[in-house]
Amino acid sequence: MKRSVLCALMLAFAATPAATANLVKTYSYFSVGGRTLEDIRNQLSRNGPEVKSTGSRHPGATQMAFTTRISYAQSAESCRIADAAVTVKVKVILPEWRRPPKVDPDVRLFWDTLSADIKRHEERHVEIAKNHARLLEDALKSAPVQKTCEQAKAKAASIQAAELARHDQDQLRFDRVESVNFESRILRLLRYRMGRVEAGQLPPP
Repeated sequence: MKRSVLCALMLAFAATPAATANLVKTYSYFSVGGRTLEDIRNQLSRNGPEVKSTGSRHPGATQMAFTTRISYAQSAESCRIADAAVTVKVKVILPEWRRPPKVDPDVRLFWDTLSADIKRHEERHVEIAKNHARLLEDALKSAPVQKTCEQAKAKAASIQAAELARHDQDQLRFDRVESVNFESRILRLLRYRMGRVEAGQLPPP
């Protein structure tokens, strides 16, 4: 499930102290049909969200936008960041299977396992973004005092650029690891889910 993260940065300079770091999360779904594993695979490839940076479609995606609000305190000889707040807005895009009647139980079991893993994958992208939003806010609040507010703003921009670059690297690193381990992970999850079904801990698919 390798895919690029869509990330936009918006800056707003506030005259009053801003709120603390915040996460705003929404969900949207795209339809998947079919009654066989091949049908489902084709539907995911055809209907999944398209990532512009790669030009390909994926079984799930998370779109992100970081908004930073900063206030400054100026004195006769210096300027500092008085407060900073970072909000990350994310939109998680997930598949929704419109299951036809009389589908093979093995297919249902595979879908339940795969869809849960897709959701877990995208939620981890959200957590990575949230962690970096906190790191960005902390870094801005602890930024050194500058001689002028123009210098303070330039320092803030530099801090943001560096932290967002680290964010992008972490997101891509996570995707690479997940992609390499995809097959073994799904097989392990299938065995685990089958065991729970056989033990009566989960309803039959």
